[in-house]
Amino acid sequence: MDGWMRRREGGQVRSPAAGSSTQDGFSQDPGYLAWQEKLRCILFSLANSAVPTRVSSPDTDERRESSEQLQPLSSHRPERRREQPPPSLPTKAHIQYLKNYVAEIAPWLDMFDSQCTFRQQLPALARTFPPLSYAMLAISARQIERKNGICNWFDSLELYQEAIRRLSPLLQLRDPKIVAACVILCCLEMMSARAQDWRRHLEGCAALFYGYEIHGFSSGLLQALFWCYARMDLCGALISDGTQTTLLRPSRWLPPGCQAEDAYRLFKNVRSPDMHANYAVYLCVKATELVSDRTKFIELGEDNGCTTDTFYARWISLWTDLQCWFSERPSELLPVQTVNRKPFPHILFVHWAAISSNQLYHTACILLLKMMPRSVRFPRSPTLFPLWHARRICGISVANPHQGCLNNSIQPLWIAGQLFSHASEHEEIIRLIKSIEVQTGWGTCWRIRDLEIAWGCSGARGR
Repeated sequence: MDGWMRRREGGQVRSPAAGSSTQDGFSQDPGYLAWQEKLRCILFSLANSAVPTRVSSPDTDERRESSEQLQPLSSHRPERRREQPPPSLPTKAHIQYLKNYVAEIAPWLDMFDSQCTFRQQLPALARTFPPLSYAMLAISARQIERKNGICNWFDSLELYQEAIRRLSPLLQLRDPKIVAACVILCCLEMMSARAQDWRRHLEGCAALFYGYEIHGFSSGLLQALFWCYARMDLCGALISDGTQTTLLRPSRWLPPGCQAEDAYRLFKNVRSPDMHANYAVYLCVKATELVSDRTKFIELGEDNGCTTDTFYARWISLWTDLQCWFSERPSELLPVQTVNRKPFPHILFVHWAAISSNQLYHTACILLLKMMPRSVRFPRSPTLFPLWHARRICGISVANPHQGCLNNSIQPLWIAGQLFSHASEHEEIIRLIKSIEVQTGWGTCWRIRDLEIAWGCSGARGR
């Protein structure tokens, strides 16, 4: 990394990323592609390790202290390199990236976690675990580059490479900090990835969660890592437009031995607004699974058991669970104000987890209503109209500026946006999607083109 300073000084800056292009060249860089493949190999090697014991969970102060010391599975302990920041990264840049991680990146990752694991616990753990430190700096640098429209991405690329380089000697270890570094690097990859590449970026982490038997009810740090990954996995399923569900099947989101019918009790027993919000993620995943199974059964002739009778029973059960989720929301997940405006109502929440979880409820309802069995009969209710849900998805994004929730709203906005026909609605959705890329640096504008096609627009309306 000797050329770091020279490259930084020669970096070019263009106008902010707002509405520009979701691709800035980073994801096609040969150096990035080579190290991305190396990270995939690391993840699959970790997942396939023949270690019988489950990874430890640092859910108490004592366990947190012990987890800061790497626990080897053999007598050989790799040499630990503690230099932070790396000599060629100026202290000023290191501080800038760390501050940006705490102020902007961690809230994305913590939005369903009132304990703020990514903002409070991980920086402390990273002090003695270089791969995690480099991963945090890398994602922060990548976000700054995208948000500010920096054409050269040398800092994020070299920090990304260094994080992976530091992970390589640790393949025989089973430590939660390794999982944390991998999840953050996965999130970095998703920030610039093309939509069709999302599942490839998620595959390695999915294998890691399978291999380590990490699920939604793992305790402490591992639970926070799981739900951060789970939301990305759900976004990948929503991108597929009904053809696929998550890489990590919903059955693996629950503790070993639990069945789908146990989910309500498991989430309810935790008695936490965060976990009620996570339940919305789970139910939305179940919706993608049902839609995918039915689509494959009907259109591809796949023998997956999703017959008409089975589909009806699963549809009714899931719809009931969704309405139960909505009616049983704790006070923290209820809106504090709803203002009826045109074209979309403004629905304001104060709890971070309330924003995305309510959007996901409406998203799951739209998915189910689009495939509602003809024989279903319910009393007349607004919840039975897809447009009612679609307006609320848009209204939630309009009224709530939390960056992590804005990032996670792109696929719900795509699903909702297809249902609108008026030009004023189209223009507001386009403005909203553009503003999300401006505020967060996350690639979003590719969905504008998809919506314009769905609306039958011949040109780039609203640009």
